[in-house]
Amino acid sequence: MARLGISIYPEHSSLQKDLDYITLAAKYGVKRIFGCLLSAEQSKEEIQAQYKQLVAHAHANGMEVILDVAPFVFEKLGITYTNLSFFTEIGVDGIRLDEGFDGLKESLMSCNKEGFKIEINASFGNKYIANIVSHYPNPDAIITCHNFYPQRYTGLSLKHFNKCNEEIKSYNLKIAAFVSSQVEGSYGPWPVNEGLCTLEEHRNLPMDVQVRHLFATRMIDDVIIANCYPSEEELKSIAQITPGVLTFDIAYEKELQESERKIIFEHAHYVRGDMSEYMARSTFPRVTYANEDVKPENTRELKRGDIVIVNNEYARYKGELHIILKDMPNDGKKNVIGRVPEHEIMLLDYIEPWRPFAFMNKL
Repeated sequence: MARLGISIYPEHSSLQKDLDYITLAAKYGVKRIFGCLLSAEQSKEEIQAQYKQLVAHAHANGMEVILDVAPFVFEKLGITYTNLSFFTEIGVDGIRLDEGFDGLKESLMSCNKEGFKIEINASFGNKYIANIVSHYPNPDAIITCHNFYPQRYTGLSLKHFNKCNEEIKSYNLKIAAFVSSQVEGSYGPWPVNEGLCTLEEHRNLPMDVQVRHLFATRMIDDVIIANCYPSEEELKSIAQITPGVLTFDIAYEKELQESERKIIFEHAHYVRGDMSEYMARSTFPRVTYANEDVKPENTRELKRGDIVIVNNEYARYKGELHIILKDMPNDGKKNVIGRVPEHEIMLLDYIEPWRPFAFMNKL
């Protein structure tokens, strides 16, 4: 099941602030935590003591914890791939290899007795993961996670992202990716504050749009907030997203009639199977709300991205909800409720016959 995650960077914060953050995140359904040892400068003993408390609190709140490491971290802390006791003593659930070993070592680490997860960097493409798979790892212990990119313009293109994901899914492996809070001053492991996302096109988008886009691809299992600290409003907005449902926001053009509000938010929607190139139709609201009044309002010409409800003038079809995919005239029988906001128009590309969809209720 798809999950939401957060990140913590104890070396840049206080223990109490991170404990409070974990408590708040749990309130909004967060199920995993990313921690980073790449930037940790404390001693081995200090890292263990700090993370033991954080991990215990995370587990008490139903979260798993995975720490980001690399070969140089192993060397610095005196860890070997044959002895992961440093991590199991802390109590973490796995490690993410930001940089890899040779394929064989990753495979051997995955065969640990503790059920410890080995998370592979998903952003480097197929060859690295194919090498690991060729060494017969424990498939139940191998998962993957993309990078995040602090520098502007260095994030992944959607094309490369999709290519990596398609190859990884051919091995039936889970994939995580990162999104960025837009709170001013939010930070990551390094002294760069230009956003912290996997996809470059997400860098300046509202966080809930980033999350909805990743879930829309149907390739991402876990979405992790990379920087600290998101606002509670951001956490609240992503908590209402159902991962398996393609979800849109609405830029309203008129005040909703009560019948329209019911149709939009109280009825389940899915795209009719015989989909037109001009629109995605949710047709069952016309049955459920057959006796509701939908007065004609805002019947302007229809543009791609418009969200429409059929009004009283189209008696048989009154109450249908449409998302317009191609510009077309309006014969006065369709009320334009509003539009999919321009910064999330790319979500229209994920509309398919039979796909469930919904709308963010921010009213």
